[in-house]
Amino acid sequence: MAKNRNYKKHETGKTITTKSRFGSHADMVVEDLDDGKVLCEDDAGTYVTFKNRIDSGLADPNRYSLKRGVK
Repeated sequence: MAKNRNYKKHETGKTITTKSRFGSHADMVVEDLDDGKVLCEDDAGTYVTFKNRIDSGLADPNRYSLKRGVK
């Protein structure tokens, strides 16, 4: 069986300036949007997520997604 090699690897020398690598936190919120959403910013740019994902202790799929562009 062949291994899937289409995944992101850690880049040496790249530091993370947020509290965690995958979770969304209150200090990352840039703007409150309508319908319970917020605009957040991390090292990779901005993304939209739901308010209930902020400081939940769980990974935020909107943050670690490869399709996280703001529309």
